Amino acid sequence: MKITSVESLHCNAGWANLSFLKITTDDGIIGYSEYNQSYGSMGLSAVIDQLSPIIIGSNPLDNEVIFARLYAITRQAPGGINAQAIAAIENALLDVKGKALGIPVYQLLGGAVRDRLRLYWSHCGTYRMAEEMASQVGKPVLKSLEDIRLLGAEVKASGYTALKCNMFVFKDGLNREGGYTHGWRRSFPERNAEKALINSVCEEIEAFHDGTGGDVDIMLDTNFNFNPEGYIKMLRALASRDLCWCEMDIFNPEALAYIRSQSEIPIASCESLYGTKEFRRYFEAQSVDVAIIDVPWNGAWQSYKIAALADTYEVNIAPHNFYGHLATMMSAHFCAAIPNFRIMEIDVDEVPWKDELVLHLPKIIDGYLIVPDRPGWGCDLNEDAIRAHPPIWHKPRPIR
Repeated sequence: MKITSVESLHCNAGWANLSFLKITTDDGIIGYSEYNQSYGSMGLSAVIDQLSPIIIGSNPLDNEVIFARLYAITRQAPGGINAQAIAAIENALLDVKGKALGIPVYQLLGGAVRDRLRLYWSHCGTYRMAEEMASQVGKPVLKSLEDIRLLGAEVKASGYTALKCNMFVFKDGLNREGGYTHGWRRSFPERNAEKALINSVCEEIEAFHDGTGGDVDIMLDTNFNFNPEGYIKMLRALASRDLCWCEMDIFNPEALAYIRSQSEIPIASCESLYGTKEFRRYFEAQSVDVAIIDVPWNGAWQSYKIAALADTYEVNIAPHNFYGHLATMMSAHFCAAIPNFRIMEIDVDEVPWKDELVLHLPKIIDGYLIVPDRPGWGCDLNEDAIRAHPPIWHKPRPIR
């Protein structure tokens, strides 16, 4: 068996584009993966195009050999979009390999430890804080803390047992600015936790608790918003709010370990890291309670290695998964195979045509994803539907 072609596919998913890789073999087997260049990885498809000719003619079953070769070629510029390009190739190869052998990908990783994965509703409310995104998902704009309470009740009624929210900005209990804050886009470069923001977030978390009746675990994602001082101030203010974890991003394992030492709330992080070498520094520093691994960024085979390393440090794992349905199934096979799985992320508020993009939807019952036993990822793409929703490439905003 040999690889004969490598092709990227793209489609509009509302406020972002979804990107997929298609690897075809001379036996007619097609392997798919999902990758993302809408958030900080501009030019990723071009990097994949540069690497693709290197693997044409290779045996797709040799996924580790191909990874080692591509890594050797790019090792002078490790991580970043080079790593994401290699991961996209690796994930599509695993789909080919599973289909060729007639087994699900989790069998390639040693078998399924579990066949049901507990989910949390991610970005809960984020896509409803502004009119444009709320209209795309067919939901009303969140205008007040009372709306947050009602959303909490909606999460509970849907069967989900956990949710994760971003930091929402309410003034006098009302959403006056369409306000939510991501440290990688809206609030950067300011990285200070001012009292008004802390108070608003505390009110938001209390409203979610009220709406869920205290029966749903709540996580808060603070992204890259703060320096250690700000994270610690936010954590101290939230200490009595019974959070399942506080998620944060910081490229300094020792600083994160210090933040964790000052916190009564478990710390989740690492979603922006690549490979065992980067994760190892955080495990050695005892920086996290939960390490978040991005499977589209690292590749499922390499992610399994990271999870195994984490297990030696008694650290739990959760996938970073705010992508499309194919990425959800990629993360699901990874989560099914690891012993130190904590909980899995999934976005619920989505544009209506997202379900059309795959031939097999994720099966979710009472907030749990049922791991499929179909060969490969068990989630082939509907290429006609992808072509029916061509991508919209937004030009970067100028710096002012």
